[in-house]
Amino acid sequence: MEVSTEEFERLVGDALDGIPETLGRLMDNVAVFVEDWATPAQLDGQGGTLLGLYSGVDLTRRASYGGAMPDRITIFRGPICRLARSEAELVQLVRHTVVHEVAHHFGISDRRLEELGFEPGHHGHRG
Repeated sequence: MEVSTEEFERLVGDALDGIPETLGRLMDNVAVFVEDWATPAQLDGQGGTLLGLYSGVDLTRRASYGGAMPDRITIFRGPICRLARSEAELVQLVRHTVVHEVAHHFGISDRRLEELGFEPGHHGHRG
C-alpha cells in the first residue's frame, strides 16, 4: 500500500497525537523522523524488517542529561507500506510502530512489550 511521504508523515503525526496526554507530557528531548528505508548502519547487521528505530538514552537511564542531543525515533515508510495491504492496516502498522518506539523512550524493553502483546522482530533499539 503505497502513500506519499506527506501522507505517511500525517499518519505518524496522528499516531503521536493518539498517545495519551499524560504520557505525551512526559516525553522529553526526543525527535521523531520519517525515512524511506533503514541504512546499513541502522540495520546494524541484523536481519528482518526494520519498521522503526529508537536511538538514545531512555528516560529510566538518564541522570544528568542537560545539553544532550535529542533522542531519535525513526519510522520507516518503505517497509511499513510494503507490509500494509489496506489503508486500515497501514494506519494500524504506523500506530503500532510509533507506540513501540515511544515505549522504548520510556525504558520499556522488547521483552516487556512482547508480554503486553506487541509482536517481536520488527523494531529496533539503539542506546
